[in-house]
This record gives sequence, structure tokens and C-alpha cells, in this order.
Amino acid sequence: MQSKILTGNLTFKSLRPPDLSNCSKGELCEYFENSYDLNESLFTSLNDDSVFYKCPDRLRLPLIFYFCHTAVVYVNKLMLAGLIKERVNLEFETMFETGVDEMSWDDTENYRMGGSYKWPSLSSVVEYRRNVRNLVLKVIHDTPLDLPVTMESPWWAILMGIEHERIHLETSSVLIRQLPVEMVTKPKGWVYAPFKCGGRVEENPLISVETQDVTFGKPKDFPSYGWDNEYGEFSTRVPAFEASKFMITNGEYLEFVESGGYEDEKFWTEEGWKWKVYRQSKHPVFWVCNHSCKGGCGADLSKYSPCHFPNSGTNGVINGSLTNGHSREVINGGEKRTYMYRAMFDVLPLPADWPAEVNYHQARAFCAWKGFGFRLLTEAERNVIKGKKLETTQGIDGDIIYQKKPKANINLHYGSSTPVNMYPANELGYHDVFGNAWEWAEDHFNGLNGYSSHWYYDDFSSPCFDGRHNLILGGSWVSTGDEASKFARFAFRRHFIQHAGFRIARSLQLADKINVPARMVKDEVFVLGVGVEEKEIPDADEVEYKWVPTTNYHYSYDTEDSLYGIIELEFGFRDTFPHNVAQHCLSLQKKYQCGSKSALWLGSGAGRGPLELTNVFQNVLGVDYAARFIDAAQKLKNGKALSYKAGNGEQKTAVMSGDYQPDRAIFKQLTWIPNEICDHDMTIVTFMDRTMNAKAWLARLWEVTVKSGLVVIVSETKEWNKDNLAQYFGNNLLFKEAQDLKYTSKKGEETLQITAWARK
Repeated sequence: MQSKILTGNLTFKSLRPPDLSNCSKGELCEYFENSYDLNESLFTSLNDDSVFYKCPDRLRLPLIFYFCHTAVVYVNKLMLAGLIKERVNLEFETMFETGVDEMSWDDTENYRMGGSYKWPSLSSVVEYRRNVRNLVLKVIHDTPLDLPVTMESPWWAILMGIEHERIHLETSSVLIRQLPVEMVTKPKGWVYAPFKCGGRVEENPLISVETQDVTFGKPKDFPSYGWDNEYGEFSTRVPAFEASKFMITNGEYLEFVESGGYEDEKFWTEEGWKWKVYRQSKHPVFWVCNHSCKGGCGADLSKYSPCHFPNSGTNGVINGSLTNGHSREVINGGEKRTYMYRAMFDVLPLPADWPAEVNYHQARAFCAWKGFGFRLLTEAERNVIKGKKLETTQGIDGDIIYQKKPKANINLHYGSSTPVNMYPANELGYHDVFGNAWEWAEDHFNGLNGYSSHWYYDDFSSPCFDGRHNLILGGSWVSTGDEASKFARFAFRRHFIQHAGFRIARSLQLADKINVPARMVKDEVFVLGVGVEEKEIPDADEVEYKWVPTTNYHYSYDTEDSLYGIIELEFGFRDTFPHNVAQHCLSLQKKYQCGSKSALWLGSGAGRGPLELTNVFQNVLGVDYAARFIDAAQKLKNGKALSYKAGNGEQKTAVMSGDYQPDRAIFKQLTWIPNEICDHDMTIVTFMDRTMNAKAWLARLWEVTVKSGLVVIVSETKEWNKDNLAQYFGNNLLFKEAQDLKYTSKKGEETLQITAWARK
């Protein structure tokens, strides 16, 4: 496999990131190639070509997608930054652009997971990766390097591709770890950590911390790449608390399972118990018993059970006898079970002193089992226990990923977790505050104060600011680059499995209701096809959390009142906004004789505008980020009436009338413009005044519009005039005309500014 897929070198030695205030092209080139090599080297563990087309997780795509996806992202970001003018392979850059993000553990499998979907050959993907490698090297060589590299620099796009690849190095390792062990082989140079460090970890005492203030967030001038959610700042008072010296170990979690607590509903949140029952979970995912438990693989592996002991030898028991680990028989639900451990490529004795890797639900259940008041750490508390040795004022030396010999299990020093007592405690007495395994936090994922997205990757973080994703902090053994930085903040849905564990904590306040400094998203986020799901509040009777607004403006805008407002805007008056815009665009289509095959309407609202185009355009795609709007548009398309409350409080009904052809219209909720949304004769944009990052949408308009096609920008303000728009369009779009357009709203007669542009 090595000779088949490597376009560079086999390596599991990860470099430190470059100092962006003082780096050379040579250093940037070396860091890029190291990232590319690491990711490809991981995939040499797959035993043959067929394994690339397997789904290790029923709600993730086949591995071939992730192998190609990281290369595609380089091309997409370089195009956005203007560092390249032509794509490598548009078919690949569409097929491998977007993964899947299920809303729940019981979602249906994506259509691309089945055997009927035709993925390209492995050889063609390897050739694509080789071409992209050479392209990026050429861009690095040809692009002038101005220091420092900041997020305003086009070099940020290159670094974004590099750090994105390093994220997928970790997430792909999680997927490969879920494959049948018979399908993988440990590559040369991959080293597991020792099972023990000195004596067994018999105790895990709680260490107390006094009440104090804490401030965290990455300064914008820190000379390393960072993802959008790391920037900004948050300050809070952290009441006194205590937290476990070590992360919870497999040995400790075994006691929970052995006691029957894992099978007791009273220890689980409602959401967690539903997940457990659905998955028929009997123990952590990376534990292996001999009772053929239900597995989590998808497609043709859906009936595979990881719970059987392999024969001794390759992929079987290594590191000597079972006494090096833990294999004691446990009574679980009336059954005797012997537990072993699935490492990356082998089944080993259960390492009792390594951190237990679980999802949020499993971690929370353990906390409840431990007793009253036990919970996970909050983000603020975890920033406290990191100590104060690493301060931002120390420059890059103040970030652990830049240290030559960090005293932490990060950056692939080992190809597994390590005993929780292997690395020394920090000045507060806590071990593994960086690395070994990520730690789940009580907080919902959200931006810090001052959050803003980057237009190269507008929706990297913000779709997860929904109250359904919880933070993970600290990094793991396979975290490299920015992931291993002290500023790293990542998040997953609570049922997700990563190389993640937890530490228990407890407040030391004496009060009827304990103040826990966890930031929880208070907004009700509407999910298309689901609606608004009720939020479950753990320990609501005993705990007071800090409820904050989502920093995703799109979520806070997408309310029932906004929906009523948009329906009234579209149907409540004689000369409505979308009607007048649609008619004006049809006159532009006729005037400039652009094609009528396809139209794209960005900011489609409740759908009236796109539907009015269907008598001329054969295909009309309406796109909006607001789920409620898309839900309304789909109902409207299907001939249903929309009930709404008008501005004067009167209850009204809206329905499409007149001639239109609904079968020609499709409505989609999107947070960006993917490559699959392409080849439109006319692209209309009407939500410039209500987007979070307008530049991210404007930058893609020329590429999704056919040559000689029209781009029409509609705005209620003077901000988006010819001169301001020209700086975003450059030489890709040619200005044709500007015109004011009247329409009627509840305020009376208002004026829109419309500019028309032609694709060169």
C-alpha cells in the first residue's frame, strides 16, 4: 500500500508550526509537505484498495472521501485567495468538497455511503493528490512572502489548508480505528506507549482551586495560524472548585461498568440514555469484549461487530502477556465479560492507566454515578487548571506546540494514549492538561466575545454554535499543529466518538443552587425537517449555568418573528420586494440576452421571488441560510398556505397565485456556496444586508455563474454600490448597470439599489 498511495515520504514525525512573524518559504514548504506526508502515511495502514471504500462509521462517508478531501480544500481555498486562477479537477473538487454532519445518532445513512454510489479509483485520487501537492509547492515558490503572515494575507489560505489537513489526520485516525482490525496493519514507525509508568494509578484525588478571575482567547497578533473560534476574548469569575488530578482512566471507568452503573438509566441524561439504547451500547467504543456487541460501521460493514477477540499474532495480543494490561472478567448485566482494548491497529489488553475514551453522554453518566455535584469541567475552569506558566506575552515559546521537548503526549510522539501519570504534573498538581486525550467540557460550543468568521472558511465554526455541540479541549496524542496549541477549541455533537476523555469536577460553593461557569447557548435553533428541539439542562434543579446568545448571527436572526416578517414582506403588499425584484431580473435577462436554463437566488426568503422566475428559467435554485425560510418556501412550492402574524398583529395567510411552475424550483438551506451550486445563467443576491460575512458569498459569485451570465446584487442600503462591490469582484465580473427599484413594505414606499454585472 505504501508504494501505491504515497506522493511523498512515509513519516509519523510531526514538525512544529512555523513562527508567522519570522519564517521563510523553506520552513512553510517543509511544514506543508510534512502535513501532506503525515496524512498519506496514516492511510498506508489500510490493507488493500477495497478498504478505502468502507464506512467505519455509519454516519460518515467512505475513507476514500477523507483521503481526497484535504487536497480538495487546498484548491478551493487557493481559488478564493486568488493564488490560483484555474482548478485542478472540478469534478473532484465538487465530489470531495463536502462531508456529512448528521443531526442525530439515528439519522439515515447518506446516499454516498451505499455501494451504488460511484467513487473514483484509488489511483486517480492518488494522482490528484500528487497534482495538488505540486501545485501548492509552486504557489509557495511563486508567491511573495510578506511578514508577518496575518489573517489578511493570502498566505492564510495556504496555512488554512495545512491545518485543515492536520485536523483530518486526527479525525481519519478515529475512523480507521473503528475499522475491523483485520483490515489494517500497523505501519512501520508507529509506536504505542507503554501500558504502565511505574506503579498502577490506584487513586485519583481531587485538587481544589480557589475562586479567581480568568481571561482566555487568542490575540489576533499571535504569530501562528488559528481558527476563527479561537480569537476574541472572554473573562469571567470562576468560583472555587475541585477537579481530578488525572483524567478518568480505563481502570476507573471499568469500576463504573462493573458496578452496573453503565446499565442504570438514572445516571444518564435523557438524551444520553436515548443514544445508549439506540446504539445498544454496553461499554466504551474502543473497548472490546467477546459478546458480539452491535458495531457502528456503515454500508456493507453494518453487521460487523468489533466485539470478538482476535487470534494471537498480527492485530492480536501484543506487548506480551495480558498482565501488561487489564483483562479481568466483569459481570455486566448478568453476563461475564472480559475487556480488551482497540488501539489504532491492534487489539491489546485493556490499559488500565490510560484515559478512558468516551463521548459526552458516557462521561456525564460516570459523573452522576460518582455522586452528587460531580460534573465535567467548564471551559473557564479548564483554563484555570492549565496554570499560568504559559502566558501569551511570552510569544510562541508560551505555546506548548512550539516547545522542542514538550512534557505532554502531543504531536504524535506516541501512536496511542499514555498512562495518565507518565508526564509530570503542572504547578497546580494536574496531569495531562495538554495532550493524551481531549477533554469534554460542560460548555456548548460558541464564539468568544468579538467573534468573527474568516471569509476563506465562513462556516468553519459557526454552524456548530447551536447548543448541540459541546467543547473538547486540550488536544490528544495525535493532535498536531494548531490542534495541539493552548488556544485550540474544537467541538463535536455529544454522541460523537473522538480520542477524547474527561476529568471530573465539583463546585465548592455552599448554596441551594450552584453557579457553574459554563456558557450555554440560549437560542432556539430551528432544524429543517425537525423543528426546534427542547434543550435538556443537566442537573437543572441544582445548577445555575451562564446562558448566552449564540454568536452565529444566522441562528439569532432565524426566528419566528423574522419568518413572519419575511412572509409579510413577500405577500403583504401590492408591489412587494420579491415580486418587483423578480420582474426586474426578468427584464435584465431579456435585455442582455443571457441564457434561461438556470437561475440561482441567494437569500430566497419564503420563496416567492424564485417561484416567479419559473415561467422563464427552466431550473431555479433558491438558497437561504435560514431554516425557517426554506421550510416555508418548500411548503409554498407544494401549494400550501403560509399562516403568519402581520406587523399590526393581525393573523393572515399567504399563498402563491398566478402562473408559475413549481416543479422547476428547488430550495436548499446552505451556509456557503459549494461547487455543486454552479453553471447559472443568472445569479441574484438579495440577503446582503442580513448575512454574517458578505465577502464569503461575494467571492464565489463569478465562479458559479456561466460566462456571459448575469450577477444581480440587490440591497436596501447604499453600502453595496458599484464601487464597493468592484473591490470584491476584481476582473471576474464586469459592471453593466445600476438602478433604483421601488417596492412597498409596512413602512410605505422604499427604494432598493440594484447593480447588474456580467461574468467575463
